[in-house]
This record gives sequence, structure tokens and C-alpha cells, in this order.
Amino acid sequence: MSEIIPGLPADGVVTVNRVLLKPEYSVDDLEERVALLCENVKTYHSDSGFVGGFVALNSGMISNEGSTVGQAVESPLKEREALIVTFWRSFSEHEASHRSDTFQPLFRRALELCENGNEEIAYRMLWSGKAYSPVEAELAKAAKAQYARAA
Repeated sequence: MSEIIPGLPADGVVTVNRVLLKPEYSVDDLEERVALLCENVKTYHSDSGFVGGFVALNSGMISNEGSTVGQAVESPLKEREALIVTFWRSFSEHEASHRSDTFQPLFRRALELCENGNEEIAYRMLWSGKAYSPVEAELAKAAKAQYARAA
């Protein structure tokens, strides 16, 4: 497995929160509250299991090339759905972070935004990878051209 997330062990944990914004809240509200939460995790848990993370907002675009259900036009959850993805050395370290006195007040404020409550799913990593460099890509293409026919 290629290490796309530096420091994430092979048996590391990925957690995913799916947030659906209540109509009375904006993306700015989400960004502010999640930024405070993320800063807290980086400050207090970088030395106790936190490896990294990201927050992604639904752009509304749906891939017609990558979707197999119907003809996609635009997601009805555009600018209302976000994913908060974090990477941890272990699930127990993740759980300890949530019990932190500094984390809980910020977490409760973030939950106020959520139409869907909160369910945080923990996943184990099966694969990660980064793009090839231009030279590596050319070598990979040449190898495929040479050996794919032999298979």
C-alpha cells in the first residue's frame, strides 16, 4: 500500500462523518465550527493518535461517467452536505479524543448544524495511493503495453 497519508499506519483508522446542514445554517457556519473543532484535534491530539484529515463540501456536480444510476444532473445536496474525514493511528485513540474536555463543547456546537444528527463510521484502510510522476506514468504505460498482451 502506498502511503498517501504520511504517518498513517497500514492498520490505521479512517473516520467519516456525514453532515447535512439544517436550512437555517450556512456553509460559513459549518466552516467556522468545523475549523474550531479541527484546530482543537490538531492541537490536543496530534501527539495521541491523530494523523490528519479533511473536510469536503458537496459541489453539486455528479459524474455521468462514474455514476450508474440514471442520468445525473445536479445533486440536491449541493452546498448542504459535507464529509469530515479523519485519519487515526487507532480507533481507541480516536475514541479518547472524543472524551476530551476541550473537544466536547466544540463537538456539541458543530452538531447543532446537523439535520441528520451524527453517525461517525470508522473504516480500515484497504488501499491508498498517489498519482505517478510523469516518468513513472510513462514507465507504467510501457509495461502495460508490453505485458498486458501476454496475460
